[in-house]
Amino acid sequence: MAVTIKQISELSGVSRGTVDRVLNGRGHVSPEKDALVRQVAKQLGYQPNMAGKALAARKKSYTIGVLLCSEGNPFFEEVIRGVRAAEKELADFGVQVRLHTRKGYNDVRLAEEMRTLAKDLHALVLTPVNSPLIADEINALTDAGTPVVTVNTDIEGSRRLCYIGSDYAAGGRVACGMLRLLTGGTAHLGILTGSLKVLGHNQRIAGFREVMKKSCPGFTLSELETTEDDDIIGYENAKRMLHANPEIDALFLAAAGVYGVCRAVQDFRRESPPKIVCFDATPPVRELMQANIVQAAIDQQPFRQGYDSVQTAYQYLLTGTPPKQDRILMENQIVIRESFLR
Repeated sequence: MAVTIKQISELSGVSRGTVDRVLNGRGHVSPEKDALVRQVAKQLGYQPNMAGKALAARKKSYTIGVLLCSEGNPFFEEVIRGVRAAEKELADFGVQVRLHTRKGYNDVRLAEEMRTLAKDLHALVLTPVNSPLIADEINALTDAGTPVVTVNTDIEGSRRLCYIGSDYAAGGRVACGMLRLLTGGTAHLGILTGSLKVLGHNQRIAGFREVMKKSCPGFTLSELETTEDDDIIGYENAKRMLHANPEIDALFLAAAGVYGVCRAVQDFRRESPPKIVCFDATPPVRELMQANIVQAAIDQQPFRQGYDSVQTAYQYLLTGTPPKQDRILMENQIVIRESFLR
């Protein structure tokens, strides 16, 4: 026999209206009652009426916002293509997707854009800055009934619905292993990351350092610098780093700005240029691989990140049921020059 809202209401000690709002993702319920209702529904084996919900969804239009810190970063071209693919598939169900892009990691400006964009949304897909201010904004949206899916990078201290993206720490560990193979286990390292405000970038470096400490006694870190995911900043900071540390013979590029960093490496004109491992097989990175400037990249399935984030937000709006996994992780894939030979 199907479990009813009345049964869940009686067992959890809250009104039927509260149960309905929780199970259908309509918000305006305290986090404590939300958790209680979901726990009771799970214990009773409640299953939403998918056919009825799908029929109702065709009668109701949902608007999903997508806010990406993506401008100037070629990686996000594939993320956006995934977003658009999901949008096309969901159009028949009355779903509209509003895509907004921005540059940089200023948390105050991002919070302002979130508030402005969220006024007419049913759900938000977001690349967050790892900041208490942004966590508070996510929590406020969640409490108001607007679920937030974080994509590509996550955030600490928020009640976001779920995270969809790569396992950054695992990627950092793989990158260190690749550099160990490329250098024979002895190297003077330079690390250039995107931003210290991005949780994923910090997790990637932590993963790298973990393997470096455990398995690479011949590695010495000369300097760590940022690119702010920008080729011009990447060029300037890499140029300064290389001149200040001429011993550097290996580079780990933990985020975007790869083309600018590699231009600095070329301008430095050393007889034996550093071995380079980076992330994301974007068109510029593929060109750098063909020129043997970058030796390996780690891809994180950007199309799937964009596609899955929109689809996950929609499924939650449709069913009111959170994803089974709190973190939906993409596979890290090693890419080398020969990966593109046909």
